[in-house]
Amino acid sequence: MTSLRPSARLEELGLTLPPVAAPLAAYVPATESCGQIITSGQLPSVDGKPVATGKVGAGVDPDQAAECARVAVLNALAAAASLAGGLDAIRRVVKVVVYVASDPSFTGQPAVANGASELLGQVFADAGAHVRSAVGVTVLPLDVPVEVELTVEAGA
Repeated sequence: MTSLRPSARLEELGLTLPPVAAPLAAYVPATESCGQIITSGQLPSVDGKPVATGKVGAGVDPDQAAECARVAVLNALAAAASLAGGLDAIRRVVKVVVYVASDPSFTGQPAVANGASELLGQVFADAGAHVRSAVGVTVLPLDVPVEVELTVEAGA
């Protein structure tokens, strides 16, 4: 990738930020506090519809779930960028939390979370390095296989 701006890197990947997803309940998509933007959990949805449903390890394979994490983190970036003043106003990624709706025997949550982490690295380069939790859960909203929360630093 030749450009240093996150928006240009995203474009080089053939991706664009989607519109900010409308909340499913009583919350806001993101909030700002002390120079950080924290997103609500974002689902792997396109145009308001889940890209997949089910449990990882029982109907959803890990590669498909990693792609869901990638879609969900794009939605999280859209929410964060809406408060930051654009994608290029995000200075660095601080933390990512990836919830994976898992079959009880599935233990590959970190590989699923890599779908989100690797995209953040591609978009933000060194500023995309972050701390992360990958958590297996029983069920997620709308029966999606993945939900992603994002914390970023924004501003000058």
